[in-house]
Amino acid sequence: MKVKIHREGLNILLALLVVLLAINVPLYLCLENRVVPIVTISISTIFYLLVVNFFRSPRRHFKGDPENAVVASVDGKVVALEEVYEDEYLHRNVIQLSIFMTVFNVHANWTPVAGVVKYVKHHSGRFLAAYLPKSSTENERSTIVIETADGTEILMRQIAGAIARRIVTYPEAGEQVCIDEHIGFIKFGSRVDIYLPLDTEILVKLGDITTGGITQVARLKKQK
Repeated sequence: MKVKIHREGLNILLALLVVLLAINVPLYLCLENRVVPIVTISISTIFYLLVVNFFRSPRRHFKGDPENAVVASVDGKVVALEEVYEDEYLHRNVIQLSIFMTVFNVHANWTPVAGVVKYVKHHSGRFLAAYLPKSSTENERSTIVIETADGTEILMRQIAGAIARRIVTYPEAGEQVCIDEHIGFIKFGSRVDIYLPLDTEILVKLGDITTGGITQVARLKKQK
């Protein structure tokens, strides 16, 4: 099966390949003892393949009914599911659903709901471990608010982790988005929070593993 690489990883993978070749080729040519170069080449190959896996961009299509569906934005593990007060944009109590990604997960971010982007803002911040609760408000992050067809506003927050140093967000305010689209990318270990109305039906629990663009994590209540 052909591996599609996300556009965010092309330059990184090319630069990494050049660096690894610059290290391994001289070792192989200059050392008579082949043990060291073979070990180095093996480690370099494994490391490179891990980075390739990180930047994979699988084609995915949500097979359920997209109406009122909330789909996982990322591959990872549900680490938070609780009622909180969201005070950046919504200014009310909501359900926070957080999914943590390790460096072994695909880090493309899918759009959680179909609708119109109402708000996009990037915040500078710290680089705490992304599984910590305070990372939602203290870490480098990007906030996106999407309004569904019936007027429900869903807030999604991309959060950098201890290793991540770059968050990419694609849509701008006013753009129409759908579930099957990439909404952004977070490089090297991170987390995504989704803030939902209190009457939302939650379909996952703490510890569940999600697949971005595929796993339905919640169902919004139909608005009259």
